[in-house]
Amino acid sequence: MSTPEGRPADTPPSVADFAAANLSRATGAGLDLHEYQRVTGELAAAQTERGEIVGLDSWGAAFMRAARGHLARAERATTAISAGEHFRTAARWFHFATLGPNPESALAATEADTAMGRALDLLEPGARRIEGPDFTGWLRGPADAPATVVVVPGLDSGKEEFHDVIDALLRRGMAVFAMDGPGQGALAATTTVRADYHQVIGQVADALGTARVGLVGLSLGGYYVAESAAREPRVAAAVTVSGPFRLHWDALPQPVRDLLSRRAGGQEAARRFAGQVDLSTLAPRITCPLLVVDGGEDVIPGVTDGEPLARLARHGQYVRIPHGDHLLGNARPDWLAAAADWMSAALTEPAPPR
Repeated sequence: MSTPEGRPADTPPSVADFAAANLSRATGAGLDLHEYQRVTGELAAAQTERGEIVGLDSWGAAFMRAARGHLARAERATTAISAGEHFRTAARWFHFATLGPNPESALAATEADTAMGRALDLLEPGARRIEGPDFTGWLRGPADAPATVVVVPGLDSGKEEFHDVIDALLRRGMAVFAMDGPGQGALAATTTVRADYHQVIGQVADALGTARVGLVGLSLGGYYVAESAAREPRVAAAVTVSGPFRLHWDALPQPVRDLLSRRAGGQEAARRFAGQVDLSTLAPRITCPLLVVDGGEDVIPGVTDGEPLARLARHGQYVRIPHGDHLLGNARPDWLAAAADWMSAALTEPAPPR
């Protein structure tokens, strides 16, 4: 839900502004910095040549071309490892093709899902696809893992984005379920966002067959995780990253309102959804360990950050990284390893009294 700095919130961004606003998010998701700069730089140059000030109509097509380049490399690869790595990279590019205006967003999301499946077939054949009425995703990690963590994406993210978070949890011996829920990723074209996300997490816990899960939620996923921690008793620990405590529809930047309207199925539905994103009464009901991570440079009009959530929750801890942006992609060393360690300890050490 980030917006470019240095321009009025309701002004449509140029390609250069939009690319800069999403740079740390892209590199945090594993896109190569130089390839990202090359693809977005060519877009910005073409926009300038046409004499346009704003417009992102070519964003999706450009990112899908980059993704298909990696698909072609995968097909030419001489080892399964190389092919799998190219398929995984293609999945990331296809996912980022959905961020800008793109008439083929549904196709891009499907292609991201398919490419990630092909990558895991080669790189992690033990990974399992698990689906339910309102979710889909991949379960990765050892079958005998001591704990399972569910990674929950946000408004315009999906299970193909947060590889560094997933890898950090996997390295600590946990199983990880990376998911798309209503209005997210592979399900965005056929479903709409819902504020009672604990119903979805309940389905996930049922499908995983576990009595305890950890949750990591990023951006709007932070709200989903906190709401679920308050209402789903099987949530044993939770981490939110750049998650909203409250949304104020009238103050949200127009690009965010437009995006939310697309994911909610219309403006009125989006306005109602935004009105439900309020943890004031739910935060005190969170009795499991809770870690809230915010970036000091993540300032989006209409979004109240997570400090009240950590303060009101019974076992809440608050970490604010002063130079961190939205999703803290520019500050990974300051929080990611520590958050993964915190989650591992929270799920494997004796739980605090609820």
